[in-house]
Amino acid sequence: MESTYFRRGFGLRTAISGQLTSDYHSAIIEAFRANDFTLGAGPLTFRLAREFGFCYGVDRAVEYAYETRKKFPDHQLYLVGEIIHNPHVNAKLEQMGVHFLHRGESGEFDFSGLTPEAVVILPAFGVTIHDFKRLREVGCVMVDTTCGSVLNVWKRVESYARDGFTAVIHGKHYHEETKATASQVMKSASGRYLVVFDMAEARLVCDYIEQGGDGPAMAQRFANATSAGFDFDRDLERVGLANQTTMLSGESLAIAEEFRKTMVRKFGAAAAPEHVRSFDTICSATQERQDAVLQLIAQPIDLMIVVGGYNSSNTCHLAALASGRGIQTFHIEDAEGIDLTTRHLRHQPIGTKREEVVSDWLGDARSIGITAGASTPNNKIGETVARLCAIAGVELSVCP
Repeated sequence: MESTYFRRGFGLRTAISGQLTSDYHSAIIEAFRANDFTLGAGPLTFRLAREFGFCYGVDRAVEYAYETRKKFPDHQLYLVGEIIHNPHVNAKLEQMGVHFLHRGESGEFDFSGLTPEAVVILPAFGVTIHDFKRLREVGCVMVDTTCGSVLNVWKRVESYARDGFTAVIHGKHYHEETKATASQVMKSASGRYLVVFDMAEARLVCDYIEQGGDGPAMAQRFANATSAGFDFDRDLERVGLANQTTMLSGESLAIAEEFRKTMVRKFGAAAAPEHVRSFDTICSATQERQDAVLQLIAQPIDLMIVVGGYNSSNTCHLAALASGRGIQTFHIEDAEGIDLTTRHLRHQPIGTKREEVVSDWLGDARSIGITAGASTPNNKIGETVARLCAIAGVELSVCP
């Protein structure tokens, strides 16, 4: 690529390491690591999931953004959307002079103010092919922080499109990552995609493949989740499964299996491989964090606290995973959700997109599980533990 496109960093990690430590380090998290991920405070026992917080892809994206500021101190810096789905990290970048580009009423990002002298950071989720081309036309410097796991999914759906398979993507059609993945399908003139949100939608599509039905009704149901001109009778003969990297892995695998069984029933076991392909494209960090939650709650705990952005898909799924196993679970954005004055808790109820305030939520809990999504910095996890101790009136034996 030309020298206006950067993806491999600027070699400035040492120069920005002090600022990263200052912005995100937590002595409490280090204490957890030194004590086998368990800390006691009076009658309370805190257990931290063994995989939590920033993953490699997020670490890389944040570091690269900090390096970009260092590399281009006199340039205007822009970011397409959010670097990751965490309000504190995005706020730090704003404080560093990074301007956020947002979608307008038309659904398009507003690039009208960009000039060739601008430096534009592409987020960890990636951007659509359309937006990438628009930025290339501007001629600005582009710093690409797209996660490697996302790139792997892009390669997979590209191969489906080349081979004449419709990409069925388990994800949220409105999510930036899924938008970018779907756009990769359209590199091929014959590319088609369909996004299914959950098993219920997957079964609806599988039933249509096997039994047929009301095509126009299906087209209306999935109007925002299909490629232009999608034909439910023509475009579901051959499908390839992929997913947004942060979805619940168990559900993604189950959806893939549902489509496989459907094609076996319709075309027979011998012919099915010509009609369905499936590869697990859940990123390893997402899988590890989900596995760590299951490992944590395999032992009895009274309460689970999940810390991270409300719009973070992987964080929401961690909360759903614990709650689905019968554990009292609260998803809070940060420690500020715990009000030390009123003792109330601000949280996002599982499966919703609204915030609620509850009282008497701590109860007699003595064993508290803690985890955080892949976009949550360590200091926000540590602050949460410190505030839990404060509201319980106990002292933690480490200094935050």
